[in-house]
Amino acid sequence: QVQVVESGGGLVQAGGSLSVSCVVSGSVFRLVAMGWYRQAPGKQRELVASVNAGGGTDYADSVKGRFTISRDFGNNAVYLQMNSLKFEDTGVYYCYAYLYTTPRDWNEYWGQGTQVTVSS
Repeated sequence: QVQVVESGGGLVQAGGSLSVSCVVSGSVFRLVAMGWYRQAPGKQRELVASVNAGGGTDYADSVKGRFTISRDFGNNAVYLQMNSLKFEDTGVYYCYAYLYTTPRDWNEYWGQGTQVTVSS
């Protein structure tokens, strides 16, 4: 069993900052990558940022320069620092993890999501 639990999020005014965290627990043999997607009302889920075990990162163009993803794979955790937030950053933020549960078996796991609301 693998659990992905997000924390953080909340309500903030436009221009403000917020951070979200995610921890994976359970049968984790090796983490490959973790990251964040978000889904705004009426829109498809989109990738926000990701980080792999080597430290490589990827960001959506809309958040580059404003969001920073960091990892602590020793503690199976990933963090997203969000600065200069805009109204359009509003949505449910979902954490995901690609990981091996055994030396051969891997899968992707998702959290329940945490709400981020930016007031204009």
